[in-house]
Amino acid sequence: MSADPNRLERRGAQRFEVHLPVAVHFEGRTVPGFTQDLSGRGIFFYAETALPQGAIVELTFTMPSEITLAENMPVRCRGRVLRAATSLAGQRNGIAAQFASYEYLPANEPIVQFVRVSAAGAAGGTSGQIPR
Repeated sequence: MSADPNRLERRGAQRFEVHLPVAVHFEGRTVPGFTQDLSGRGIFFYAETALPQGAIVELTFTMPSEITLAENMPVRCRGRVLRAATSLAGQRNGIAAQFASYEYLPANEPIVQFVRVSAAGAAGGTSGQIPR
């Protein structure tokens, strides 16, 4: 990220810094993660596994009211990994994905059931299960 105040912002959608738990579904597996920032078009998140560029993922989380312009709503988003920063051993991987589609889920459907980890504690573990 550039600190240049004259840099032109080229993103097509407003980005929100939000730290939310996310369930990452791909290739028949589900791993926990947490968001760093989010927009109506994409997401940057950390996960406990590396994902290759171009991988198709399904992300389940609660979309915040800043984006829905209503109330917080559980969603399932499908998208493609644009880039991934592979981490050193024992740390999480940073992943940027572009949304191809999303669907709102019933309010009573559980999204994720694990302990959220902050970015500062990214080397720590999570516990619990993630329903599919």
